[in-house]
Amino acid sequence: MMDSASAAQQHTRRKIHTTVSLSVVSAIAAAAAAAGRRRLRFSSAGARALFTPDTGFMSATPSSSLQTALSYCVRQVRSYDYHHYLCLLHLPPAMRKAAFTFRAFNIETAKAMDVVSDSKTGLMRLLWWKDVIDKVFANKLVEHPVAQALSSVVSEHKVSKHWLKRSVEARINDANRDEGAIPETSAELERYAEDTQSTILYLTLQAGGIQSTVADHAASHIGKASGLLLLLKALPHHVNKQGVIPYIPANVAEECGLLTREGGRSEVRMDERLPDAVFKVASVAEAHLHKAQELASSVPREAIPVFLPALPAQVLLDSLRRCEFNVFDTRVSRGVHGVSPLWYQLKLNWYAWRNKY
Repeated sequence: MMDSASAAQQHTRRKIHTTVSLSVVSAIAAAAAAAGRRRLRFSSAGARALFTPDTGFMSATPSSSLQTALSYCVRQVRSYDYHHYLCLLHLPPAMRKAAFTFRAFNIETAKAMDVVSDSKTGLMRLLWWKDVIDKVFANKLVEHPVAQALSSVVSEHKVSKHWLKRSVEARINDANRDEGAIPETSAELERYAEDTQSTILYLTLQAGGIQSTVADHAASHIGKASGLLLLLKALPHHVNKQGVIPYIPANVAEECGLLTREGGRSEVRMDERLPDAVFKVASVAEAHLHKAQELASSVPREAIPVFLPALPAQVLLDSLRRCEFNVFDTRVSRGVHGVSPLWYQLKLNWYAWRNKY
């Protein structure tokens, strides 16, 4: 599920990128200079790429097709997942390639149902991506830039096939639901959020060689919070496309007097009580953010940058609160999660500088 960004928003993002990110670029460039032009490996054959603050890699590699694939991943994340794109710029260079690849993979699977008019075609795209995972781990060539980047990452890092499969299978199960069907419980929605968002953090930790039970727990909570809040933000998009409210659990809708059952099918009514239901789901997300914060003092220092996505989740939660949890309030979709892109970048830089999430 992708939340739709307007053309004006994307223009604003492009416009501010070269000016607002100067503090990020300056800090990383200084670190790179001090390290003597850091390099990171692109393949097991020893091909190398120079690190640059803007993308994380340059075309100093003999493999132009791989460089093109990696550039595609960066562009996809910047275009469709801008709040996380800015987070990834703060990762250590050695982790950045994998992180951009995992985010790009998530975008491809998330868009599968949105870029087609026929749900069966979207489902076929998801099944194709599931097959791609098997081929990548079998060292078979797949002619798609994200698949090529993923093959390179898998060849260099010990990452779990299980997490990639779990992510795609969650979207396949969601696509297989009857049209207009809603999850029965909040726990069911939380599982979906973990399968589609926490798994990205699990994979990034693995790519960074970070093995920590505490870090895994923090990743779980941050991913669940992020996933739940993004689903709430995307509700207007899904209502416009499907004509129903798909991601408010039945138990929450019933508590708020919004649930209707007819012919064995549950639906959420559209009325003035919808913000109450949104508030309840957002409160679950907030609880996960609090739990992740409680673990911060025990999380390995090298894992902190991986968890910067906790900040955009908090920003989105605060924006929903300012709008009294009315997801149809256009202020929620302005800028970056309802705030000025400049303010968002400054706050993100501050958290990164203080090694917090």
